[in-house]
Amino acid sequence: MRRDVFQAIADPTRREIISLLASQQLNLNAVADKFDISRPAVSKHIRILTECGLITIKQQGRERFCQANFKKLKQVEDWAAQYRKFWNDKLDALENFLDEEKTTKLK
Repeated sequence: MRRDVFQAIADPTRREIISLLASQQLNLNAVADKFDISRPAVSKHIRILTECGLITIKQQGRERFCQANFKKLKQVEDWAAQYRKFWNDKLDALENFLDEEKTTKLK
């Protein structure tokens, strides 16, 4: 099954894993210890994040370490950017309306 970044970030546990790995790389056991779900469930989340390219796993000796890869999140940024202008325009219009209302009431 082909997964994409949007599927990966749709789940709150996966978002939390990404946040956890944002500041440091951790081995798989350390990641699993941070959650109150089973290790197989954490492994499934990590597999999905790996398939989407949001984390990479590197073998160091006998341990496997997870590291965040934020380049893939650019897809989300690009998608959200198309709506940024729309919402900025709407909020600017609201601000102008409220300023006009305030000015009208002061007269």
